[in-house]
Amino acid sequence: MEYAYYICDVFTDTRFGGNQLAVLPDARGLSDDQMQQIAREFNFSESTFVLPAEQGNTRRVRIFTPTLEVPFAGHPNIGTAFVLASIGELGEARATHTVTFEERAGLVAIEITRSAQGPIVCELEAPERLSLGESVSPELVAAAVCLDARDVVSKSHAPRVASVGLPFVFAELADRDALARARPSIEGAEALVRAGVTPDVHVYTRSGDEFDLRARMFAILDGVPEDPATGSANCALAGLLAHLDAAPDGDFRWRIAQGVEMGRPSVLEARAEKRSGEVVAARVAGASVMVSHGSIEVG
Repeated sequence: MEYAYYICDVFTDTRFGGNQLAVLPDARGLSDDQMQQIAREFNFSESTFVLPAEQGNTRRVRIFTPTLEVPFAGHPNIGTAFVLASIGELGEARATHTVTFEERAGLVAIEITRSAQGPIVCELEAPERLSLGESVSPELVAAAVCLDARDVVSKSHAPRVASVGLPFVFAELADRDALARARPSIEGAEALVRAGVTPDVHVYTRSGDEFDLRARMFAILDGVPEDPATGSANCALAGLLAHLDAAPDGDFRWRIAQGVEMGRPSVLEARAEKRSGEVVAARVAGASVMVSHGSIEVG
């Protein structure tokens, strides 16, 4: 049987930048194993499979890396909303349109904004509030990304796990040189697993140029040695940084560059809302561009 697919680049307005995503807008009839096989065939960081909603929302969306299904991820939501809007699956085009996807992590609301001249921009709100996990030693994090522990700085926060639907270890690096030298290590990732924490590591540094932050994310045990743009991680990072800010209330924003070292530059706009000392929402937004479409034979 043939299934239609679309490939788009997410968190960019330039084709062949950003993070690649394959979207099957009608995945009815596919088994779990077939979805996993298709995701492995595309071999992108993630592929998405769109199904009819089960709880009265817009659609049900399942997200697969090349090796496993994940409960939530950022660029797959942004890209899926973009594809469905672009091919007319969401009804009449409007300047602003909000959709809700049902996912394993919960409900994901996405605001789709169209302009006459610019690209379609989608912003998602994370399905969970910020949760903070354990701290991780600089030595353990550094080994996971082939750096020296001195490259990891703890002035703002020690390396630690945080999540708004998908957990990552977050570590601030000293400078862009350290960020550029980072590489994924299978042995280092396995050491994180033995320590009882996620092996998915998001490192960042404060930029001081046209971006507030520059970041990289490594998930080598998930079949993603490096991700060009990680919406779920940067969304959680926004929540973490807002949590650490001394102000009890505020709306915090960061413009984040990722994927530069891979030759797939990405731009993510992350923000978080804090009320009475608690982070109540985290969001991430970006543009997308269509690359190709076709059909895939299954069975």
